[in-house]
Amino acid sequence: MSTTLAAPPIDRPADLPGFPGARRPDRSRWVTTSGVAIATYEWGPQDAPPILAAHGGFDFAGTFDVFAPMLVEAGWRVVAWDARGHGDSEHAVLYNWGADLRDALAVLDSVGEEPMVFLGHSKGGGLMLELADALPHRVSHLVNLDGLPSKNNWPDVSDHERTRMLHDELSGWLDHRRRCATAVRRAGTLEELAERRARMNPRLSIEWLRYLVTVGARHDEDGWRWKIDPTLRLGGFGPWRPEWSMERMPGLSVPVLGVLGLEVEVMGWGTRPADVEPYLPPGGRLEALDGVGHFVHIEQPRLVADLVLEFLGSPPR
Repeated sequence: MSTTLAAPPIDRPADLPGFPGARRPDRSRWVTTSGVAIATYEWGPQDAPPILAAHGGFDFAGTFDVFAPMLVEAGWRVVAWDARGHGDSEHAVLYNWGADLRDALAVLDSVGEEPMVFLGHSKGGGLMLELADALPHRVSHLVNLDGLPSKNNWPDVSDHERTRMLHDELSGWLDHRRRCATAVRRAGTLEELAERRARMNPRLSIEWLRYLVTVGARHDEDGWRWKIDPTLRLGGFGPWRPEWSMERMPGLSVPVLGVLGLEVEVMGWGTRPADVEPYLPPGGRLEALDGVGHFVHIEQPRLVADLVLEFLGSPPR
């Protein structure tokens, strides 16, 4: 992929299924980091104060298509990107937590040097927490949407839930890489891809999932297939542990808002309020939502947007 090519696509054919309130970004561009082209998107006026928004694992910036416009209506600009190997961003040879952090920093640098709001969902919430700790002079507020750390035993090595790099597990990971050298994701109808996604997102409406297919998948001659790199699979972000973020959180000096969905889901973290409350920084705020699942900003976008806007206050001029 070359950054001299046309900007990342943001338009959708009018005959594809839509979703109430969903709005594609106003602009798109490429940000190059470590030789990888990252698809970057913006909702809202170019001179509005920015909110840097990171999506979760196996997602893409299009998952903000309903949530981001609600923040824009209040005077903000939302800047999001497809993580490497996701959406329209370029695929990489290998993936890890550190590379995702470097990509986030590259997008941040492309937006400006003034402190801005960091917001992230799930894995993106963990990334933004760590970025805020590393760059306290670049962040004004931190919003974490169900990406708060917990004491649960999460993987420390990519693709495996484990605590030590044992020979058979390392061999299994290498075998997976070898099998995926020429792999492509399985094609299907738009409806089939929506139904597959529903297994991971059982609380989201099928109408939303159909819309998501039209944004996060491409239509090839043999059908629709997700754009996510086939070498990626569910597992750890390696090497990374949630408690590493938890230990950083008390030292944050900016206002922090955490939002938890209390309904247990396959893609969720299983974090409970008691896991987080002792580690909140001074003045930190936690909102736990009963009857809401892991994808809080998709399942209840108006509720979550109002919480965020009340927390942030009026946009700075």
